[in-house]
Amino acid sequence: MVCGLEDVYRFLPEALYLALCSRPPRDREFRISLFVSIFFEIAAGLWLFLVTAWLGVLFHDREFPDRTSPCSLAAVWLICLLLAALGVLLLLKPDWLKKNSRSLLTPLMVIGLGAVVTLGSQTKLAVPDDLLSSWTILAVLLMLAVILFRTNRQYETEKELSELKSAQAELLQANYTALNQAYSANARLFHDLHTHIGVLKNLLDHQNYQEASDYLAELGEPIQRLTHTRYTGDETIDYLISSKAAQAEQEETAFTVNVEYPPNAGIRSADLSAILGNLLDNALEASAQVEDPHNRQIHLTIRRINQMLVIKVENYFENALNLGQGHPNTTKADSSLHGFGLKSAKTAAEKYDGTLRTTVEGNHFKAVATLSFSPIKPPLQP
Repeated sequence: MVCGLEDVYRFLPEALYLALCSRPPRDREFRISLFVSIFFEIAAGLWLFLVTAWLGVLFHDREFPDRTSPCSLAAVWLICLLLAALGVLLLLKPDWLKKNSRSLLTPLMVIGLGAVVTLGSQTKLAVPDDLLSSWTILAVLLMLAVILFRTNRQYETEKELSELKSAQAELLQANYTALNQAYSANARLFHDLHTHIGVLKNLLDHQNYQEASDYLAELGEPIQRLTHTRYTGDETIDYLISSKAAQAEQEETAFTVNVEYPPNAGIRSADLSAILGNLLDNALEASAQVEDPHNRQIHLTIRRINQMLVIKVENYFENALNLGQGHPNTTKADSSLHGFGLKSAKTAAEKYDGTLRTTVEGNHFKAVATLSFSPIKPPLQP
């Protein structure tokens, strides 16, 4: 028979091979890759069966369902050519499937189910009942699989958006607290201005210039905290790095920054904030548990390599590091939020055909995110 149930069993090892090529077995996405691979194989078998059968109807193939019949061989070649064309298209336009999957999958499955049902009502070709029943059931399963897959993707997207909004709200709250403290310090400074002027006048009258300079520097400290260093040229990202650097200083953690950020990179601030914010939060969380302040170290490196942006965050840790699904387990009190931070960073990186990798060497933890980008040309000035 052509494309009977024995073909499905033959397709299962192929599906497993495809899933292993796309994701490591311990990866969270491996199950989804295996799910997609299995139903891809079933869909390919379904369309091979349909093309063979309808060619048999068209040319009155009396040898159906013989695999060696001209219609069967023609169907195999046709399906293989279509799959090869799809592969070439995805190589040339990697984002094509993501943009068009919703508009293609459902119509294809509806057409396939309709073709199977119609095949049972025609009289030109004798189709074995068991073969027709098997593919009718599999066509229905494919429809259900498409619905389930789209529902799952919609749920994942909504969860990521919810978590991103929560992270942004926390960042805004932290920024508000820092600004409120700085403005309060400035308010006290101006309230006591006459006292400070008197102290400075007394120091200058006695020619204590160094003490006067130190006193002025101390008075200007709250204002200095309001300003932040220009790291990337993106105000949102610069403020994020500055706020994390200020937090590290409060926790007596050495924080070094080495940034080479390309202008007009075309990477959304929200995505870059999701990556940097989560990686730096993890590093600060681990560093806060290091007892010796001299060992509290965080290194942030952002580098451009051709059309790739590399973001690397390194930190020292002391406690035993338990890796869950390739990433460190949380130490937060609310463990229900475990995994959302790094998953959000990974999802943001994957939007730019990137990856997120974590490694451990001794007591040093390293997280590296890579993103590909296409520089945006600035508009010409009139």
